[in-house]
Amino acid sequence: MNPAVSTLTQRARSIVKDPFFWTGSREMSGTALGIAAWGLVTGVAMVKSGLSVPLALFMGLTVYAGSAQLAVLPLMTVGAPLWVVWFTAICVNLRFLILSSMWRSYFERLSLRHRLGVAYFSGDVIFVNFMRRYPEAKPRAEQVPYFWGAALTNWFAWQIPSTLGIFLADQIPLSWGLGFAGVLALVGVLLSMLNDRATWVASIVACTAAVAAYALPLKLNILVAIAAAVAAGLMAEQLQKQADKLPKIDSSSANHNQEKRP
Repeated sequence: MNPAVSTLTQRARSIVKDPFFWTGSREMSGTALGIAAWGLVTGVAMVKSGLSVPLALFMGLTVYAGSAQLAVLPLMTVGAPLWVVWFTAICVNLRFLILSSMWRSYFERLSLRHRLGVAYFSGDVIFVNFMRRYPEAKPRAEQVPYFWGAALTNWFAWQIPSTLGIFLADQIPLSWGLGFAGVLALVGVLLSMLNDRATWVASIVACTAAVAAYALPLKLNILVAIAAAVAAGLMAEQLQKQADKLPKIDSSSANHNQEKRP
């Protein structure tokens, strides 16, 4: 066996045997049903938009981004120029540029090949679960197995239903609205994270910005919402830290001093 392949196989086995791999998989399984429904409706939509089965399978495996896939399908259907299709997909996925900058503190020590794998398998819900467990940007040994447990669970939860949707497109109508289950899954994860003032502020700002910028083309309101949420969350967190550093007045001491005054 090739030494590089042998090393990669051994590394993969050690990750799978790590208990944090299964912790990540278990925590990700809570949203797997919603992700599966979203993947199913995306597979159906690709074929119903006119893509051949081989091309739909290729797109599902290489793109692996439901929002981008659904955004470019209408453009491909009407024969839009290729640069418009690519530009639309890039704009929809620009949020991953922000997310990857936050991933970097955790995974920058990994090899380039490993980081490219992380980039392909990362996703919104994986990011939310990971940051909820590891809010401090400090590398820890269990983070890599945890990520891969969550990432592979998410990948299979998406790809298997998406592939079924491609082959069963004629039997599954889009009117079922299965994609909404994926939205509900994301909302459930979001609500579980609203445990401090900074996340509440970031969530409210993100919702407001997304609605206010809804008229922007190419779904740029998603990027606007993420940028606004990150800025608002960091600002709220910084203000909270400054407030915590201020000296606290002991009410009992203050009342005692007032009693001493004539």
